[in-house]
Amino acid sequence: MADLKYFKPKSLTWWAATVPVAIGGMVAGEPLHGWVELTQTLRSMTGDVPPAMLINAGLAGIGLRGAVK
Repeated sequence: MADLKYFKPKSLTWWAATVPVAIGGMVAGEPLHGWVELTQTLRSMTGDVPPAMLINAGLAGIGLRGAVK
């Protein structure tokens, strides 16, 4: 079986890094899905942080989580 060192759904650290990726993806994809109200809510929850920064910070957290054994 493949080594799943970056996929740890039982880890709070993994979830703390995955949520910003999901929020950033939803905000960045607003022109595709058209959920304006949800996007506005997510932007206000994150303090109007750009979606690229949320995605990059989340991916960095997942990468650091996978690097620690």
